[in-house]
Amino acid sequence: MWPSTRSLAVGLVMCIALPLSACNSAGALSSFSDGPAALELPATVDAYPDGEVLHVAKTQFAEGNFGHAARYYERAVEIMPKNPEAWLGLAASYDRVRRFDLADRAYREAGLLIGDRAEYYNNIGYSYLLRGDVAKARTNFLRAYELDPASITVNNNLDLLRDGISRSRKT
Repeated sequence: MWPSTRSLAVGLVMCIALPLSACNSAGALSSFSDGPAALELPATVDAYPDGEVLHVAKTQFAEGNFGHAARYYERAVEIMPKNPEAWLGLAASYDRVRRFDLADRAYREAGLLIGDRAEYYNNIGYSYLLRGDVAKARTNFLRAYELDPASITVNNNLDLLRDGISRSRKT
């Protein structure tokens, strides 16, 4: 008997710890959509000159301050609306605070700018992995692989997915 998608997803997260490099935008583990409520986004953050906001957002994300990173990425996309790095960072930050509704909107904007690139599909795959949707994660990781079969990040994510699914089937 095949395990359910939910069982596969739960097994996947229980069996593997997704490293910082698994997502192009970096981060820590999150829970599935049936987990705890979304984390709070800070009402305000310190002001920085426009030229520094994207760097500050990336630094906050790398340090695990995902709510703060989201606020700085929001500012970055305001001042650089055609910057795909800012949109992907915003989407990934929203993923990490479990605001998948906002992440989806940011991914749509990023898709308009770079929807045909491996990092776009890789990040969406990672988003679905965080949500517990293994099938959609796999579809997006495979599309990223088609676009860039040499990408270490994409290949690592596919390996993590395969390892997690095979481990969950054994349990």
